[in-house]
Amino acid sequence: MLTESALSQFIGTEKWYRHWLGKLYTDGVKFMAEEGKAFWLIDAIFSYRRTEPFQIWELKKTGERSAVLTMKEDSDQPALVTQKIPYTDFPLDSIKLYYENDVLYLPSER
Repeated sequence: MLTESALSQFIGTEKWYRHWLGKLYTDGVKFMAEEGKAFWLIDAIFSYRRTEPFQIWELKKTGERSAVLTMKEDSDQPALVTQKIPYTDFPLDSIKLYYENDVLYLPSER
């Protein structure tokens, strides 16, 4: 079951997983995608092919079934990517993911 508590248990990774676009993601991101049925979120993030060395990706629900996906270079910076998601059944109200050195990971895995 995908919960904030379950995600916080990931404090490193034992294995990296290769996405079909060639980028890597961690055990925690794999767990999030499997439990939240959200491999589409990994696809969305990697499809942007941004070049910033450090990226903060955040999915936030904006209604009962809608959300917005944003990417910033730092938490105090403006969004460089904004994508409206008209329908999602993602179980959490929000999730933050980091992307650095061609690896997507949970903040707790840093």
